[in-house]
Amino acid sequence: MAIGLAGCDQGAPQAQAQTKAPPPPPTVSVSRPIQQEIIDWDEYTGRFDAVEFVEIRARVSGYLTEIAFKDGQDVKKGDKLFSIDARPFERALEQAQAELFAAKTKVENANLDVDRGRPLIEKKVISDKVFDDRMNLLRDANAAVRVAEAKVRSAELDLSFAEIKAPISGRISRTLVTPGNWISAGNVSGATLLTTIVSQNPVYLYFDLSENNYIKYKRLAERGIAGNASEIGASIQIGLQDEKGFPHRATLNFLDNRLDQGTGTLRARALVQNDNRLFSPGMFARVRVAGSPAYAGLLLPESAIGTDQISRFVLVVAEDGTVERRNVTLGPYIDGRLRTVREGVKADDWVITNGLQRARPGNKVAPKQVNLTLSEAPSPPATVTTK
Repeated sequence: MAIGLAGCDQGAPQAQAQTKAPPPPPTVSVSRPIQQEIIDWDEYTGRFDAVEFVEIRARVSGYLTEIAFKDGQDVKKGDKLFSIDARPFERALEQAQAELFAAKTKVENANLDVDRGRPLIEKKVISDKVFDDRMNLLRDANAAVRVAEAKVRSAELDLSFAEIKAPISGRISRTLVTPGNWISAGNVSGATLLTTIVSQNPVYLYFDLSENNYIKYKRLAERGIAGNASEIGASIQIGLQDEKGFPHRATLNFLDNRLDQGTGTLRARALVQNDNRLFSPGMFARVRVAGSPAYAGLLLPESAIGTDQISRFVLVVAEDGTVERRNVTLGPYIDGRLRTVREGVKADDWVITNGLQRARPGNKVAPKQVNLTLSEAPSPPATVTTK
């Protein structure tokens, strides 16, 4: 019994020592922020519009006899689109030409009378009054010729209007009137709308700059930083709804002369090449323009950033493994993967990127160093989007 009690007395301190040993510090992954030259981008929603748009209406009234195109096809400037019954205009032209012939005949007769009267007036065979009357008749005949010539040209013009041609090159819409119908000419409200044509290449892209952003762009221009959206010729990046990123490029070619008082925005326009006819007038697009010059930025994944009801923060691990809390000021996302950190972190800090819940400020952790990399490294400078 004495030997057994001695053994129990020796095991008790060992058990107590094992229970009182502190647990090992939790293991966390730490990384240094990625240093990257980036640009802040401002993103907008734009809409494509045609550079040229024409409503096709007749200049003369008549019955429609022919449609010379297929709905939705591409047409070139000067192509025949519609034909109106030309017979009334042909008859009007023939009548005008006959009147012109009659007027010219009168001029010839009046010239003969004047030529005969010249020797007679010299010999005092006829009076000055008679000769003046012959001269007046010649003048009236010449004026009648000019009137008849104008009628001929007008009739020729009406006859040419009986064939309606494309005023621009582009894609034509469907026909709104079928052959056999009477179409009216006149002003826009009274003339019959036949179809429309819109140009396809290039196209315009309209979007609205906010007042705050426009002031920001002007400040950048005052600092000598070129290429922002306050200057004609600035580069614009475009992406469609089904595209990742902004693969298309355009050039800013118009800024309105005043801000809209209702919306506080300024209308901007970019000229977009459309060689493959991908963009169609009326289509929406995502637009972004440079909102800052290129600068050196620090990037962290979203998993490294904690939040409470007051601020956003990261946990930085010192050389001895002690955890320190740092409040940070965040910027926008870069390509939707990493977050820009404007203040609160240095380039040589080791920031907890995995295991944030296991660390507490003031406690120690077992850091495992991991190098951060971009899963799809963007070509510098990196693209940062703000909305």
